[in-house]
Amino acid sequence: MRETVHRHLGKVVAGAAIAVAATAVMIGITLPGTAGAQGTGGGATGGPSTGQAAPGQAAAVAPGVVEQPPAQGAQGKGSDPLTDVEIARVERIALDRQQFGAAQNVEGERGPQRLTVDLAEPDAGEVDDPAAPRRADVTFYDYRDDTLVTRTVDLAAGKVVRTGVQHGVQPPLSRAENAEAARLLIADPLGAGLRADYRDATGRDLTSPDQLLLNGAVYRAAPGAQPAALDKCGEHRCVRLFPKVVNGPWIDARYLVVDLSAGRIAALDRG
Repeated sequence: MRETVHRHLGKVVAGAAIAVAATAVMIGITLPGTAGAQGTGGGATGGPSTGQAAPGQAAAVAPGVVEQPPAQGAQGKGSDPLTDVEIARVERIALDRQQFGAAQNVEGERGPQRLTVDLAEPDAGEVDDPAAPRRADVTFYDYRDDTLVTRTVDLAAGKVVRTGVQHGVQPPLSRAENAEAARLLIADPLGAGLRADYRDATGRDLTSPDQLLLNGAVYRAAPGAQPAALDKCGEHRCVRLFPKVVNGPWIDARYLVVDLSAGRIAALDRG
């Protein structure tokens, strides 16, 4: 694992050298065209300033303009993406008090883990209907019993019109779940290699998921391909992390699997 980090660091150092060389070339090109300019109408060669480049001199580039996104309304129409106001509203409608109190999120606290809020597909008979109801699908994961819950909210009526409950279904992980997996890994003895590689790359101790850029993939058990501790992955919510040092190299942690449902970590055979 350490060799992987050092190889990445070599690329970083090489990239920095190229950047310095490129900067030196840029300075050599642009400085002569501005050295004689005093803001009095005289150009670098003593001639009048016309806004055009002198022979052998790079033309000035106008500053870029960043356009602000259009103002977002409170309510969308038809197949428009859900607005921030709509997302907040359907979350409140979908998660009633009873469900909130009975469920558990990835950190073991009350309330299910929110995953996604998306505009629902129209029903079969509504595809070409411009007046079809506008609905949203809200998905939660309940770590209390490893259940995926999908609730469909009718935006106009302001109520839940469908509820689906599934077991053994593992949609993509949320940012909060990746962060919790990293927190468990950092604190575990099996995370010693991750911590050591981070120190090699930065000279600092790794103590928080905030020090890493995190991507994760759901891991499912395959017969004979993992230790018995991971046999429930797929029924449980398990993740393999792909951590990256902020402004630095990737760290190889693919052989470690975090069972978020059980709160434990196991290592795969690296053969």
